[in-house]
Amino acid sequence: MNFKLFNVALGIVLTATTMGASAQKTYTSGMVSYPTQMQGQTVDVKEYFTSDSSAAVMTMGPANIKVLTTAKHDYLAVIVDVPVASIKKAGIASPSELEEAMAAVPTFTFTPTTETKQISGFNCKKVVAKDSKSGKTYDVWITNDVSVPPTAFPFYYASIGGFPVQFTAFQQGQEINITVASVSDQKAPAGTFAIPKDFEKGTLADLRPQ
Repeated sequence: MNFKLFNVALGIVLTATTMGASAQKTYTSGMVSYPTQMQGQTVDVKEYFTSDSSAAVMTMGPANIKVLTTAKHDYLAVIVDVPVASIKKAGIASPSELEEAMAAVPTFTFTPTTETKQISGFNCKKVVAKDSKSGKTYDVWITNDVSVPPTAFPFYYASIGGFPVQFTAFQQGQEINITVASVSDQKAPAGTFAIPKDFEKGTLADLRPQ
């Protein structure tokens, strides 16, 4: 066999393999999983997403918690199920609560850098996010290995240029460090994006300890 042609053919195969390995995987629905710290304990979060909704599911002590949101940011519900205490409650954000929550999150401008590294198997590059309200900056590591709907990550990173893998999330005035462990096309169990009929419904304020 002509070794020169063999080497050329081998080079084409290797190039094609490399391109295939780095090709972007697109998800229209699926699940993002990550561990995080909440109230002094490590919590494993499964965040199911579709093009128009997301549901973050987690267990904290005896409580099973689910947070429902929409792509339009016009709906937020926190569902709490504590079987040992026979508690089944759902707090649905009122318009004023939604407005208050939106006002509390940062407004970012993004500056890409040339720094790169691998995180959880993703090829990532660093982007510096600056909050125009506080002036604080945050290092955010994003990847273009995957393409997901905006519902799969915090909306304040929507224009960052990729999927945030390692970043700071903001919740009720607290900063939470998150590193995504995986993204998959795992489908949400039936009923994940709904409030069960036997749950008592109220506002978010109703869920706070009296």
